[in-house]
Amino acid sequence: MTSSLVLVMALAAATGLSVVLLVARLRPGHVDVTDAFERITPARNRARRTMTGSGELAGKERLGVWAMRTLPPSLWVRTPVRELALLRIPLTRFYADKLIFAALGLAIPPFLGAVFLLLGIDLPVAIPAVAGLGLAAVMFFLANYNALDDAKKARAEFRRALSAYIDLVATERHNGAGTRQAMETAAEVGNSWVFTRLAEELRRSRWSGTPPWDALRSLADELGLPELADFADIMRLSGAEGAGVYTNLRARSAAMRTAMLGDELAEANAIGERMSIPGSVLGVVFMALLLTPAVLGMLQST
Repeated sequence: MTSSLVLVMALAAATGLSVVLLVARLRPGHVDVTDAFERITPARNRARRTMTGSGELAGKERLGVWAMRTLPPSLWVRTPVRELALLRIPLTRFYADKLIFAALGLAIPPFLGAVFLLLGIDLPVAIPAVAGLGLAAVMFFLANYNALDDAKKARAEFRRALSAYIDLVATERHNGAGTRQAMETAAEVGNSWVFTRLAEELRRSRWSGTPPWDALRSLADELGLPELADFADIMRLSGAEGAGVYTNLRARSAAMRTAMLGDELAEANAIGERMSIPGSVLGVVFMALLLTPAVLGMLQST
C-alpha cells in the first residue's frame, strides 16, 4: 500500500466523519414521551429528571450521564442553564457535546501530524501534543457558544411572537373574554414553538390551579424573558384587581415592536459598515497597483 493511497484513505475517513457529525447536528431530535409527559404535569415546581436508566438513553445521553456522575462539577466552569431550558436541551446531551468536541480537538492535531508525516514533513512530537491540548480546551467551550448563540436567536424570535400574542390577548379582552380565556385562546391561534410553549404553560396552570400570570412569570424567570414577565404583571392587574388592560397591552406591544425595529436598524447599519470594508480594501489595492510602477521607476532612477 503506497503512501498516497494511505493519505487518500485518511482524508476520506476524515471527510466521512465530518459529514456524519454535520448530519447528526442538523437532524431533528426524537420525541421523548416521558419528558413530554413531565412537561404537562400539573405541578409547576416539579423535580427535573436529570438521568434515567441506561436502557432508556441514547449513546450521547449515556456519555452525559457518565460525565455528570464521574467528573467534578468545577470542570464545566459555567453551564448556561437558562439557555438550555429555553432550547429544551438536556444537561446530559450538553455535557456529552462538550466532551465530544474536546475529544475532536484533541485528535485533530495528531491526525494532521500523521498526514504531514506521510507527505514527508516530520514535525516534532511536542507540536501536535501542545496543539491538541489547546484545541481541545477551545472546542470544550464550543457547546457553550452554540447554546448562547441559539438562545439569543430564540429570544429574538420569542419577542417577535410575544408581540403578536399580546395583540391577540388585547383583542380577546376587548371582545369581553375573561383573563384566562383570553390568554388561552390567543395561545391556541399560532403554531410556532413560542405559542406552543405558552399554551403548555397555561394548560399546566389550569390543571394545577395556579393563576396563569403567575405561571408565565415563573416561566419568564426560568428562561430569562423580561418581556414575558412584564406581560404577566399586566395580566395580574387584569385578573387580580379587575383593571382594564386593553390600552396597556396595546401600548406594550407597540413598545416592543419599536424596540425590535431599533435593534434591526442598528444591526443593518453594522452590516452596512462591514460591507464597506471589502470595497475600501479593493480601492487601496487598486491604488497600490497604479502607484507601484511609478515608485519602482523612481527608485531605479535614483
